[in-house]
Amino acid sequence: MTKTQRLRMTIDITMTILSIILMGGNYLFPADIVHEILGVGLFVLWALHIILNRRWYGAIFKGKYNPYRVMQTVINCCILICTIFLMISGIILSNHIFTFLNIQGGLGFARIAHLLASHWYYLFMSLHIGLHVGRLFQDITAKIIPRIILALVCAYGIYAFIARGVWKYLILRQQFFFFDLDRGYILFAIDYISIIILFATLSHLLAKSLKKGKL
Repeated sequence: MTKTQRLRMTIDITMTILSIILMGGNYLFPADIVHEILGVGLFVLWALHIILNRRWYGAIFKGKYNPYRVMQTVINCCILICTIFLMISGIILSNHIFTFLNIQGGLGFARIAHLLASHWYYLFMSLHIGLHVGRLFQDITAKIIPRIILALVCAYGIYAFIARGVWKYLILRQQFFFFDLDRGYILFAIDYISIIILFATLSHLLAKSLKKGKL
């Protein structure tokens, strides 16, 4: 593994961890400024991620598109759109870091946009992960016990997706973020990690089928 690959992996893992933490909103911290700082950190990592993968973005209008490339491009572009909305709405909602901009108004739009974009971002991020863990999934599915464990985790991911009401946020059925304090922080992390694994698995299986021409 080259230094660039190690850097990419480190950035990707850090971005995933930050995303899970940020999905908890301000409930995970005694002061909401922590949420803002971590949010800015995530955007900085996104900038580095784009720089490191600039060749992919530069080739987006070049070459032919097969079904897999269409899937990959849609997922990546949707993540980028969600990131832009998160950045804009986050700046408008800021109570600390960006107050010097003295932005007036737009709080209602920003709150809804931030809630909607954050959950769609989380979904597309999970799908994106599934496109880049082919070797890991091969190792896991090579033996029956790890395969069963993966299936159970995905089943729990479906439960967490429904129980946490993530689907409601995606269609704005729920317009205010609710953190279930009775379930605690550890279960929150377990639930959202299982959701990542669920959609990453679905994305990997779909990508695998598209590459083989089965779909």
